Amino acid sequence: MLDKLGGIALKADAVSWLLTPQEFKQALLARIASATSSIYIAALYVEDDEAGREVLHALLAAKARQPDLDIKVLVDYHRARRGLIGHKGDSGNYILYRNLMAEASHPFDIIGVPVKSREFMGVLHLKGFVIDDAVIYSGASINNIYLHQKDKYRFDRYHVIESAELARCMRDMIKNDIINDAAVSVLSQPLENEYNPEKQDIKNFKNKLSQAHYQYSGTTVGNRVTPLLGLGRKNNLLNDTVIKLVESSRQHLFICTPYFNPPAILSRALAKHLRAGKKIDIVVGDKTANDFYIPPEQDFTTIGALPYMYEQSLRKFAKRQQWAIENGQLNIHLWKDGINSFHLKGISADNRKHLITGSNLNPRAWALDLENGLLLHDESGSWKASFIAEQAHILLHTERLFHYSQIDTLHKYPKPVKKIMNRIRRLKADFLLRRIL
Repeated sequence: MLDKLGGIALKADAVSWLLTPQEFKQALLARIASATSSIYIAALYVEDDEAGREVLHALLAAKARQPDLDIKVLVDYHRARRGLIGHKGDSGNYILYRNLMAEASHPFDIIGVPVKSREFMGVLHLKGFVIDDAVIYSGASINNIYLHQKDKYRFDRYHVIESAELARCMRDMIKNDIINDAAVSVLSQPLENEYNPEKQDIKNFKNKLSQAHYQYSGTTVGNRVTPLLGLGRKNNLLNDTVIKLVESSRQHLFICTPYFNPPAILSRALAKHLRAGKKIDIVVGDKTANDFYIPPEQDFTTIGALPYMYEQSLRKFAKRQQWAIENGQLNIHLWKDGINSFHLKGISADNRKHLITGSNLNPRAWALDLENGLLLHDESGSWKASFIAEQAHILLHTERLFHYSQIDTLHKYPKPVKKIMNRIRRLKADFLLRRIL
């Protein structure tokens, strides 16, 4: 299925790798400054902080230099209209958008996209910074931590693909399937023009998105990239590709995910891969590298239990596959680098096919959020050395597990965490929570 999957032909030098948040920020700002025709940005959010304002001011400067520059910024509608989880008194990011555009001589649209009627039911998790004929693809959103604006960073993956056809098809999907829908609203418009979508419009929009796909002129031979889109469990090309990547791998998988909570179908595929005698490297963030982790010395809130729930999911998987850990087939690498956090996603199969994606490879991504990804087919082996170098960079701050017992049990957790997790178990709510978190 993967070999027959059409893709956009790429030259060997069309792909480049950015390894740090600083490189990503520099490349993004440089591309914005030199843009000549269009800038389309899709991210979960653009935060009201120093980094978020710097990017928005860079976009405004580009628009002022060239008023006919086509700029569209897409963010999740619900996320933009609330403050940070666990922080009181924050206003939504949309207030910044509104104020900036009201003062601008050449404003542009910042568009709120509601994938579902409530944020917990699904969000816009579409990724991509499409600038002229290039795509910077990353799972990162725009804020201080993702761009390493201060002393803390959130580690992600960053790839630049030079392809006019890829850029065009990603822009066209946004134009044709998102921007003009009745459920979508411009968050940067004046207060008197504020528009809140109707529930029925959002439902219709979700149904349309679940059938959307990228349209491009493709080939089934040579080095190529396949843009993938997915929403919901049925007919989800992105999910299907993940499973086929695992099933078709002949020797080795390299998997990155920040939150280890794979859907049942993916867990089974990984277990089958191991039973067939093949290898897997999984890089996952330590619980302290989770963006919801709250250090014991700080005031605890309920959201702080999430990293511990993910850790227990990892412990359960490692315990079942301890035999593969012992014989060297399964390597689980825990990433931890001081106060920084881990946000990498993707799968490489035999260092020949590489999926770069914003999907967390968990039940929420599998069924609730609008996700996308780019599958790179390296038929000539031109990118193999670069992907191996990226993998080595990813592993720099990791510790390999040799036994599942190295992962903490519930008894070692702080008292507030134990209290919440015992309550969840008592109510038998863990099954539901794993599906939406």
